[in-house]
Amino acid sequence: MDKRDRWPNRARLALSVVVNVEEGSEQSIAEGDKGPEPVDELGVVLKRPIRNYANESNYKYGLLAGAPRVMRLLAEHGIRATFTAAALSLERAPDLTRQIVAGGHETCSHGWRWVHQFHMDEAAEREFIAKAVASITRTTGERPVGWLSRYLLTPNTRRLLVEAGFTYHMDDFSDDLPFWDRAAGRPILILPYALDSNDMKMWTSPSLTPEDWLKYALDTFDWLYREGAEDPKMMSFGLHLRIIGRPGRIGAFERFLLHVRKHPDVWIATRREIAQRWASLHPPEATA
Repeated sequence: MDKRDRWPNRARLALSVVVNVEEGSEQSIAEGDKGPEPVDELGVVLKRPIRNYANESNYKYGLLAGAPRVMRLLAEHGIRATFTAAALSLERAPDLTRQIVAGGHETCSHGWRWVHQFHMDEAAEREFIAKAVASITRTTGERPVGWLSRYLLTPNTRRLLVEAGFTYHMDDFSDDLPFWDRAAGRPILILPYALDSNDMKMWTSPSLTPEDWLKYALDTFDWLYREGAEDPKMMSFGLHLRIIGRPGRIGAFERFLLHVRKHPDVWIATRREIAQRWASLHPPEATA
C-alpha cells in the first residue's frame, strides 16, 4: 500500500485533539486518599495529610469556566475530539457529559478516578477497569474502547485491557504512528500519546507562556504536515479543561485551530476513528 493512502482522502496528517477530564476525580482527603492532589497550578506539594481547598477550587474552575470555553471552540470549528475522561468526573458533571455526547465526541477511559493505578495488585486493577467501563457506559450510553492511565501503569495493565474488551491503548510515547502489541496472546492497538505538546507543560513548567506552548504546538504540526507529503503521521494534541480553559490560555488553542484550518489534507479524527482506520489497513494478523 502507498503510504500516502494511510489516512482517508490521502490526508497528510491525522490530528487527534484529546481533552482530558480529570476534575472531580483527583486525589483528596475528602475522598479517603492519604493526601491531597499534588498536581496544581503553582506546583506546591503539601506533605501533610490535610485537605487542599485552594487546589480543589482550581479543578472546579475547569468544569465551571474552562469547559464552556473549550466546548465552544470545538463546536465553532466543527471538531470532534476524544475526551479522555475519568469515569467519576463524568458522573459528577452531567451537563458536560451531555455536551460531549451531543457533540459526537468520543469518550476514552482515563480510569475510574484520576489516580495512579501502578500500585494496584491485579485484582484491584481489574476492578478499577471494570468500574470505569460500567460508569462511562452508563453516563454516555456507549462503552469506551480506549484507555489512558494516569501516566504510570503495571505489567498487568495491557493484558487486563485486552481481557476487558478494549481495542486501543494510549500509554505509550514511542512513535508518531499506531502499532500493534499483544497481551495474553491477543492483539491490542497502541495509539501513542504525546506529552511534549500537551498543555500540562504550562503547569509543570510555570515559566512556559501560552505563546511558548503555542509555538511548540505549531512547530510540531508544521513539521509533521511537511513529512506527511510522503509519509503521513499522527499528531496528538492534549488539553485540560482547568489549564487551557483559562482566559489567558484559551486564545492559544483558538490560534492553533485557525492555523490548522489553513492547511488542506488534514484529517481531524477521534482516536477511535484512527484506530479503526489503522486496523482496517493493517490487521493484526498481517503484522504479527
